[in-house]
Amino acid sequence: MTTMIKLNQAALARLPDGVAGPAYARSNVARSIVHIGVGGFFRAHQAVYLDRLLHLPDQAEWGYCGVGLLPHDAGIRDAMLAQDCLYTVLERSAQGDVPRVIGSVLEFLYAPDDAEAVLEKLADPGTRIVALTITEGGYYINQGNGEFDAAHPDIAHDLAHPRTPRCSFGYLAEALQRRRDRGLMPFTVMSCDNLQNNGDLTRSMLLAFAGLRDPGLADWLARHGAFPNSMVDRITPVTTDEHRALLRQRFGLADAWPVTTEPFLQWVIEDHFPAGRPAWELVGAQMTDDVAPYELMKLRLLNAGHQALCYIGMLLGYEFAHEAVGDAGIRQLLGRMLDAEVTPLLPAVAGIDLALYKRTLVERFANPAIRDQLARIGTDGSARIPKFVLPSVREQLARGGPTTLLAFTVACWFRYLAGRSDQGIALPLNDVHAERLRDKALRGGEDPADLLSLHELFGELSDDPRFAAQMTDALGRLYRDGTRAALNHVLAATQ
Repeated sequence: MTTMIKLNQAALARLPDGVAGPAYARSNVARSIVHIGVGGFFRAHQAVYLDRLLHLPDQAEWGYCGVGLLPHDAGIRDAMLAQDCLYTVLERSAQGDVPRVIGSVLEFLYAPDDAEAVLEKLADPGTRIVALTITEGGYYINQGNGEFDAAHPDIAHDLAHPRTPRCSFGYLAEALQRRRDRGLMPFTVMSCDNLQNNGDLTRSMLLAFAGLRDPGLADWLARHGAFPNSMVDRITPVTTDEHRALLRQRFGLADAWPVTTEPFLQWVIEDHFPAGRPAWELVGAQMTDDVAPYELMKLRLLNAGHQALCYIGMLLGYEFAHEAVGDAGIRQLLGRMLDAEVTPLLPAVAGIDLALYKRTLVERFANPAIRDQLARIGTDGSARIPKFVLPSVREQLARGGPTTLLAFTVACWFRYLAGRSDQGIALPLNDVHAERLRDKALRGGEDPADLLSLHELFGELSDDPRFAAQMTDALGRLYRDGTRAALNHVLAATQ
């Protein structure tokens, strides 16, 4: 490639061959949606939908202002501002790579540099929706009881310093207070995080925070606020220097922070936006009165499927999801678990063929171009296993149904927590409870009782004899016979 083009607004007129970009006038687009948490997933998902919409006539009233609240957002701030908030989405599949420059983010504000600018943007009457991708930790949920964690140091700080907050709830509450004082209605708060009932959860946690700050604010928000639920789906690996180099070498485009993703894209949204909303349905999003069936399908099939393949995959020495799914034994484990132990628990989902959905999942996991790291999928198992796997265990136990493969998946997590693969390779453990989990895994060894005693994770399953027996058998085989032999045994037992 002889010519290298550095991505910015001026470069849009001369993008390299094969690279599409925004054909709309970005200067005419309103910055009416504030998005907090401008990470890879938001840029590969929600911003892509809006970019597509902006290519249609009469849609310019909707554009994004991105906000970074945390010190580690400085990197994305520097990249976005240097490129006039443009960036490249690279869709990757076995059929090839398709790059597109996204223009729907018009502005980026970095709260640690200027909290007041962020607060005034949120309080501005032109801000109609505030969307969030802040990860589970950003909602300050006490994992022990599911209630708001009012004792968290961030919450204590924001209650004491409302004009210089640290966390999203502090910013939202202060901005909403200003809107209330100015006679404005609240903006719609839209969670786009991978949490069940994410809108209801956001409402509950934000009202709890607002109530601690000012009961009158909480009452006003409860009466007038809107918190639509949504379900989001697109596999988006972490951006690496390899991705930046690929764009430079193959397409002649220098982008400081591109995002790579799969072709698949899904968004189901509860249609409750009193202040108006973009016409997302024109570009493939599904508007509905009830997100719950779609959400349950995704959490129990896609997310639980990820858990089924990532820990055993790492124990067997694989690094990427496509490698794990390419293993015939893991593929059988995944398929049988979803078919026999999860699908019978799911309600019918309008417009969805579950058999086709599962086949598509396996194809997505097997996409070799994505190179989705198993370590990424296995992050925060102490949050993901209880949300994605254990609900199916509970329901099957209650109806006397099969749980052998679900239990084997949990046993693989327990074995993974010990820290080394069957080949002796050190395994990464990225979990908020990492030290405690590893200590219990090493102390318990092939006996799962120590880990099962964590009632905040397992609840009543800690004392369920059938589940304990299955865990004891599976974990014992993983330690005594090795992962491959344990996998072969469970597959033979569930034919």
